[in-house]
Amino acid sequence: MIPSLMCLQQVSFGYDRKLPTLIDRLDISLKESSITAILGPNGAGKTTLLFLALGWLKPWNGKITLCGSPLESFSRRALGQQIALIPQNEYVPFEYTVLEYVLLGRAPYLPPLGMPSPQDEVIAYEALEKVGISNLYAHSVLEISGGERQLVLVARALAQETRLLLVDEPTAHLDLSNKIRLLQILQGLQKHGVTILMTTHEPNIALAVSDYTILMERGHVLASGLTNEVTTSANLTKIYQVPVRIISVEGKKQVLSL
Repeated sequence: MIPSLMCLQQVSFGYDRKLPTLIDRLDISLKESSITAILGPNGAGKTTLLFLALGWLKPWNGKITLCGSPLESFSRRALGQQIALIPQNEYVPFEYTVLEYVLLGRAPYLPPLGMPSPQDEVIAYEALEKVGISNLYAHSVLEISGGERQLVLVARALAQETRLLLVDEPTAHLDLSNKIRLLQILQGLQKHGVTILMTTHEPNIALAVSDYTILMERGHVLASGLTNEVTTSANLTKIYQVPVRIISVEGKKQVLSL
């Protein structure tokens, strides 16, 4: 049996206690070295779930464990060495170079007010090489394209060298070639023991790379399990409220909306 790296047990959460919960009694178990996709329409609670897993939000009820210990028992520094986030986008308040921005991923390993070492710089540069933008290392983050900035966020997370990677809509701002490159990077990380939890509203992305899929609808889990078993026409039609058909192309499932 594959051990779980993180478990969310009966987790409920909302932003206003006067309103209905946004996440309601959610049960999720992330198997080590697996890719799990949270699939659902906008407003289903996918990004909120990532923030709960990251410890940025505290559940109203239930518990979240990492490596068998309560998430709240970890210091922010310790969590930063265990969990990295690739957000959809991020406000950049200063004119960092690309390399400087990626070096922020090394912060959990530095002493207070400490400066990155030459080895940290090597790790950051190698992360840029992995995502294919090492040629931009001296450019300002504010002057590159949206797609390139998304790859910088990926590189920063790679430089953080964590066991768990949380990815929010990873392909939202990427063209086709960079989308394929990113999915290959995620699969390569999985082969090296990284556990990945990603949100997406694209069923074909989940089918392409994930081992497990969680179908979410308004804070509830409609279905969860092996990706090929839960991504059915009936389930997808229900959560997206449009007719969905699944076809096979060269032995692989593809989702079509009618």
